[in-house]
Amino acid sequence: MELRLLRYFWTVADLGNISQAAEQLHITQPTLSRQIRELETELGSPLFTREKNHLELTEAGLFLKSRASEILDLTQATQQAFVDRRRQLFSGHIRIGCVEADNSDTMAMMLEEFIRDYPEVTFTVLTGTSDDIIDRLDKGLVDLAILLEPINTDKYHTLTLPRTERWGLLVAQNSFLAVKPAITPDDLSGIPLMMGARSEIHQLLSDWTGEPNDNLNVIGYFNLHYNILPLVERQIAAALVIEGATIDSNIRKIKFIPLQPEMKTNCVLAWRKNRVLSPVVSELVKRFKQAFTK
Repeated sequence: MELRLLRYFWTVADLGNISQAAEQLHITQPTLSRQIRELETELGSPLFTREKNHLELTEAGLFLKSRASEILDLTQATQQAFVDRRRQLFSGHIRIGCVEADNSDTMAMMLEEFIRDYPEVTFTVLTGTSDDIIDRLDKGLVDLAILLEPINTDKYHTLTLPRTERWGLLVAQNSFLAVKPAITPDDLSGIPLMMGARSEIHQLLSDWTGEPNDNLNVIGYFNLHYNILPLVERQIAAALVIEGATIDSNIRKIKFIPLQPEMKTNCVLAWRKNRVLSPVVSELVKRFKQAFTK
C-alpha cells in the first residue's frame, strides 16, 4: 500500500467529502474517486458509506483511518528528523574565488539554493583575476574557484559551466568604433589597445587575429576591469574584455562591441586534485555536477 493512497484516504475520511478532499489534494475528483475504489479493492472491503452529501466510514474505514494516522505521523516525523540531521551535519564555511563574468550569476543561483537547504553554512566570495584565484586555490585559501578559460587545468578537477562568455572590445560611446555592430581583426589596426595580462589571453587574441600581437598597438595591460573604465571613456585605449564583466553603459559612457568572427570561451568550476574537501564543499560540488553534467 502506497503512502500516497493512505494520504488520499485519510484526507477523504477527515473531510467526509470527495470534492473538498480533491481540491485540498490538488487532484481531480474522478482521479480521487478512482484511487479510493482501487484501495477498497486492494483491501477487499468497503471503506465508506454515503449518507446524503457526506461520506461515513465503515468499521474497516475507521480501523484504517487510525492506522493511517499513525503511519503518516511517523513518516512526517522521520522525514523531519532527516531534514534536521542534514542541517546539523552540513554546517561550516565555504570559500569561493570568482572571476568577473556572467557565470557569477550561476554561482549566485547555486549558493542561494544551497544556503536555503543548509542555513548553518556561511560563505566568502573573493573576486579577482584567474591568476589571483588560482594562486589562492593552490595555497588552500579558497575551496572552489570559478575561472575563465583559457587556463591550464592540469592540477584541477573542473566542471564546465553553462554560460559562454562572449569577447569584445570596450570603447567610448563617442569613439568612431562605437557605430560598428562588430569588431573585425582589421578594425584593430593602429587602435590603442588594453588587454588582460595573462599569456593565455594573449594567445587567444593572436589566434583570433591570425597574427602576432606584436603587430597590434597594445599600450597597456590590466587584471580587473573597473579601473580601466575611465581610460576607455577618455579614449586613451579600447579594452579587450568579456561581455559579462562590463559595467552598465548608463554609468559610464562606454559601449561593448562583440568580435567578429565571434570569440567565446567558458568558465569552469575548479578544485584541486588530491585535496580532501570538507563535507559541505563536497556537497556543493555534487550539486554543481547534478545541475550541469549532461
